[in-house]
Amino acid sequence: MNGHNGGTAKLENQRLVELKNEVKMKIIFNIEPVEQARPRATRMGKGIRLYDPKKVSAYKKQLAMMCQFQYKKEPLTGPLIVSLKFYRHIQSSISKKERELRIAGAHRPIVKPDTDNYIKSTLDGLNGLLWEDDNQIVKIVAEKYYSEHPRIEIEVEELNE
Repeated sequence: MNGHNGGTAKLENQRLVELKNEVKMKIIFNIEPVEQARPRATRMGKGIRLYDPKKVSAYKKQLAMMCQFQYKKEPLTGPLIVSLKFYRHIQSSISKKERELRIAGAHRPIVKPDTDNYIKSTLDGLNGLLWEDDNQIVKIVAEKYYSEHPRIEIEVEELNE
């Protein structure tokens, strides 16, 4: 009888894993990542209006359009775990050996733009589309790579507490 209960518990654990996998998704955006820059300001009467620089604004709009094309569901609600991989272009002014090391992932970008600025612009661009608001993200992992095919890979998992 004890063996039977153990089998039932094992089956229930498998179901939990299966359920967890159902709420995980991966989306690839074939777009060069753009870092969040400091907002620009303009006077409006007695007040000041802040806005994104053109490059950042265009990036967020393009990212939003790509998201709407790939993700047709309602924005996710509740706590989320997000993994981001930013693949940036390889500079042309490097040696062939260095280029190969970067393509292989042996050398990763340790130069500007900072990873956190990539995160900010990307998460803001996906607000209201993948998730209601990026304040729902309770865990985040982000990495920078070089690639001949710049892109952003995003994995999102709903946290079922």
